Amino acid sequence: MSSCAILGASGHGKVVAELAELNGFQKIVFFDDAWPQKSSIEHWPVKGDSQILLNTVSQFDSVIVGIGNNEIRLLKQYELKAAGAKFSIFIHPSACVSDYAQLGEGTVVMANAVVNPFSSIGEACIINTGSSIDHDCQIKEGVHVSPGVNVAGGVIIGRASWLGIGSQVKQLISIGSNVTIGSGSNVVKNIDNNQIVVGNPARSYLF
Repeated sequence: MSSCAILGASGHGKVVAELAELNGFQKIVFFDDAWPQKSSIEHWPVKGDSQILLNTVSQFDSVIVGIGNNEIRLLKQYELKAAGAKFSIFIHPSACVSDYAQLGEGTVVMANAVVNPFSSIGEACIINTGSSIDHDCQIKEGVHVSPGVNVAGGVIIGRASWLGIGSQVKQLISIGSNVTIGSGSNVVKNIDNNQIVVGNPARSYLF
């Protein structure tokens, strides 16, 4: 029986758990730092915290981080990798991922998402429901492309950036690392690192 350990008993974790089942894993076990207070999530058991998972990674055929926060997801993936964890790439059966695209380990591609030819997706990314990545894009590690996002061809998106639900990115745009793009925003100019941008066209948001 193939087994998958998921770190993060959250809403996103539940979606990842179903995705693991759709990818052929028969035993799904969660780990979460809220354990032992949290002992289950829906019908899946929570068996321990992140330290217990680090100590037992060899017992699982695959491990994946089901945490939405980009920086935490990346940090936990690096810790698990250093402990010898084996990672999978989970693709929903309804998603369309080109044979000429490259996906990094620990990345998930959700229902009805599209990744077109010669795009590369880094490790620990979330390509969420109904989003599209057109040709020749470079999506760095830890990026979350939210539901309904459209990324045109030749776009570069830096480490741990977050594209809010329904946002759009014009072709050949470069987006830096740790950027947050507001829901429904339309990105038509390059964005530097560590920016929050919103609107149509998207502009930097100052607190």
